[in-house]
Amino acid sequence: MAGRINDEDVKAVRDAVPIDAVVSEYLQLRGAGGGNLKGLCPFHDEKSPSFQVSPSKGLFHCFGCQEGGDTITFVMKIDHLTFSEAVERLAGQAGITLRYEEGGYNPSHQRGERIRLVEAHKIAAEWYAEQLATSPEADTGRVFLAERGFDQAAAVHFGVGYSPQGWDHLTRYLRGKGFTDKEILLSGLAQEGRRGPIDRFRGRLMWPIRDIGGDVVGFGARKLYEADNGPKYLNTPDTAIYRKSQVLYGIDLAKKEIAKTSRAVVVEGYTDVMACHLAGVTTAIATCGTAFGGDHIKILRRLLMDNGSARVIFTFDGDAAGQKAALRAFEDDQKFAAETYIAIAPDGMDPCDLRLAKGDEAVADLVEPRTPLFEFALRQIVSRYDLDTPAGRAAALDEAAPIVARIKNSGAQHEVAVQLAGMLGILDTQFVVKRVAQLARWARDRGGKGPAPDRHQHGAQQYAAAQPSAAPRGPALNLRNPVYATERELLKLALQRPELVSPAFDAYGVDEFTAPPYAAVRQAILDAGGAELGVADPQDYLVKVREAAPDDAVRAMVTELAVEAILLHKGVKGVDETYAGAQLVTVRRRAVERRIRDITGRLTRLGSHGDPAQLAAVQNELWVLQQYDQALREHGAAAL
Repeated sequence: MAGRINDEDVKAVRDAVPIDAVVSEYLQLRGAGGGNLKGLCPFHDEKSPSFQVSPSKGLFHCFGCQEGGDTITFVMKIDHLTFSEAVERLAGQAGITLRYEEGGYNPSHQRGERIRLVEAHKIAAEWYAEQLATSPEADTGRVFLAERGFDQAAAVHFGVGYSPQGWDHLTRYLRGKGFTDKEILLSGLAQEGRRGPIDRFRGRLMWPIRDIGGDVVGFGARKLYEADNGPKYLNTPDTAIYRKSQVLYGIDLAKKEIAKTSRAVVVEGYTDVMACHLAGVTTAIATCGTAFGGDHIKILRRLLMDNGSARVIFTFDGDAAGQKAALRAFEDDQKFAAETYIAIAPDGMDPCDLRLAKGDEAVADLVEPRTPLFEFALRQIVSRYDLDTPAGRAAALDEAAPIVARIKNSGAQHEVAVQLAGMLGILDTQFVVKRVAQLARWARDRGGKGPAPDRHQHGAQQYAAAQPSAAPRGPALNLRNPVYATERELLKLALQRPELVSPAFDAYGVDEFTAPPYAAVRQAILDAGGAELGVADPQDYLVKVREAAPDDAVRAMVTELAVEAILLHKGVKGVDETYAGAQLVTVRRRAVERRIRDITGRLTRLGSHGDPAQLAAVQNELWVLQQYDQALREHGAAAL
């Protein structure tokens, strides 16, 4: 066993490596005031940054999960190292030679397991690269790269190498460097053969896979010879330092630009990453033999900082497999704070082929005309049906509506539902909106109150989060504002006379209530199960709405609206369906008018140089909304 590291050396390491330099290798940091920096905590999921770093003190602390410590503690926690391993890694970065009090200088075979495995991969990567550059046998690999537009400089930049065809070339080389057979097997660089360890990778082109800190932790190996009976791509198996679901190829090269630009491009393969970077798209990354998933999202979120302008663009082949991959990515879309898009070359080429055929500019252009991922997913579903028939439109709606219902933000859900109606050619937009809202409600009922609010926080959630829990009531409202006054009356009807506004009210989005306190009440009604519950049992319904309120402020507002007299305008004889219908129509029309203004502005921004398909989709959505607004004007509540 190695001795304890000398205390003076530990202090020297702690002082030599600035904590902000170490932390920024793993997540984006921004100014937090007072000389501190902040970012998204890498130790727990959060929506806003509560992780702070104090460079002057050499400390970090998360106000969310309470993790904290110095530079050494951070490295221990982020990479699951022992104290000695963390000090050794930082010492290597700082060029400090460590002394061990009980054993003199630490011989290499006594170092921690992770450090040893990382060292083995570093040595292997250098050896593979040397084989590609100098070995006559590696000419097959050099030709492979050249045929795809990659010269020797590109191979060096990405560390591409070659594994010879023999059984144990690398194994014998690593033994000569002092590694034991056990270490070589644990690293995944070798596997057990009949007479001992043999090389896992033989006769293949080798891409080193680095973690976000820049250490080589695995390899992706491409088959070059027909006699090779293995898969086209062979990856390092899961080891103590490599999990394919937790690494992104190219992240070490792309991380600074991703953090700087708040943009990431996800491609499908190693050569696609190379092509993108060489074409100037230096935010490109790829998964390593697995689908893009939740752990990959966590890596990107720490770099993108969950700001509203962040963008993630997926590029997939235009074939069926690529479309399937895009739909899988869409399943995780709601975990992102960033907006997600998809880019597919018109001729279906991947970035590597596109660069070879049309040059660097074509690759850069590929990721610019972007289609929102949810729109792509919906269009893929809709395209499978005959929309010229009522049955075809109904079947397409049945498959597409559950996709829209998964969107957690009510406002975004409503907007996409309107867009879906336009895609299907269903003029009765509210039929689609209601169907989506119903499915979303059923999903919430099956899973409790649903997932926690995310980046798409609507007004109700923002309001609830901002109010002190002991507040007796919501903020004062200017009821002279006709918009607020009508929203208030509609909520009073929903609480006091739900039979007059159901079921239409339950299809109203939270975003249709512009006053945050009213949006909060609308959300509480939604979480309680909808106004329809009040038709059967009004008393129990109000109890459930109050229980669904997120805090005392909203609960007080619910009570206030439930007992306040309904305000009848001059000339109105009583509270009846006609009166209720007028409130429903007024609130809905104002929401439609706001959306029309938004879309008109979007058309202006797109101008005449926008993508024709995108322009057509926006114009169609505008037309659908204008038709709906006209129907509301002419037919009132009957058009809801």
